[in-house]
Amino acid sequence: MSVSLSDKFSVPARYWHTLDDGRIQCDLCPRYCKLHEGQRGLCFVRKMEHGKMHLTTYGRSSGFCIDPIEKKPLNHFFPGSSVLSFGTAGCNLSCKFCQNWDISKSRELDTLSSEATPHMLAQAASNYSCSSIAYTYNDPVIFLEYATDVAQAAHEFGIKNVAVTAGYIAEVARDEFFRHIDATNVDLKAFSERFYHKICGGHLQNVLETLLYLKNETAIWFEITTLLIPGENDSDKELNLMCQWIVETLGPDIPLHLTAFHPEWKMLDNPRTPPETLTRARAIAIDNGLHYVYTGNVHDPAGSSTYCPECKNLLIERDWYVLGAWNLTGGKCSYCGTKIPGKFRSTPESWGSKRIPIHLL
Repeated sequence: MSVSLSDKFSVPARYWHTLDDGRIQCDLCPRYCKLHEGQRGLCFVRKMEHGKMHLTTYGRSSGFCIDPIEKKPLNHFFPGSSVLSFGTAGCNLSCKFCQNWDISKSRELDTLSSEATPHMLAQAASNYSCSSIAYTYNDPVIFLEYATDVAQAAHEFGIKNVAVTAGYIAEVARDEFFRHIDATNVDLKAFSERFYHKICGGHLQNVLETLLYLKNETAIWFEITTLLIPGENDSDKELNLMCQWIVETLGPDIPLHLTAFHPEWKMLDNPRTPPETLTRARAIAIDNGLHYVYTGNVHDPAGSSTYCPECKNLLIERDWYVLGAWNLTGGKCSYCGTKIPGKFRSTPESWGSKRIPIHLL
């Protein structure tokens, strides 16, 4: 679908059907919002207009920025490379701790101050020598039509596509959403239905099904992130259960990022995650058999670096987003020859920690 900016950002949406009472039901995500004329779904961006579902933010963004790929976070997908990142507004979950709440919870179209067609985004990524485009800041599931068009345009320029998502998507839409995605980081917010229901307004099982889909039905490289909130999802019991499920169901080579919470949005009274919690959680994950476990949102060079699971030598040194020692040869450990899962070039790129906002118009 080719859409110009002159279409005023509202385009026909996919994945919906008409109900007997005249309402329409959105089938894109497991919320299955049922809408009257003029109503928007919980995500804010999908709306019933003239009896049909429309995406109201096509071609609009909260801004564009060139980031290190490690910021997504992806540690095994072309380390050291740069990625053109953008998001829109709204979200299909209602996480009380949202770290990007000013974007994902926005109900003001003024948030979407930047405009870009898919071709413009792909051209910009090429002009700035970005290896990939990331659909991030808010969940790209809710702007599927825009994201998939950008992704196709990116591939025409030889640019990779990265989806940063909570994985809260209906089965019927998974194939189309992920069809042109090369790598994704899935936010596994906790490993309890209580947490998802009480704090996120969703369900754990739908996210687990997305992870199973990625593992069993695609060749997409994926990593998992869990934000640890003191007293909510950081108990030894829950961490053990989560890590055991990942190892037994997805395999030990799936990278897991354990990141620190800081008070935001509706959880301002909750304490920050102590660094000791991340260290403990990382040890639990490794004890359960995960080979690549990383800490994030804290300064922890040891916890953010990559080690060989066989000989234990340092393979990729990281200090925040800056790479140091590089001991990979042809995607293998330079010491013992163990194949390291992921996508690696023969030498790392050197984007470092730079974060550069850009304007397309």
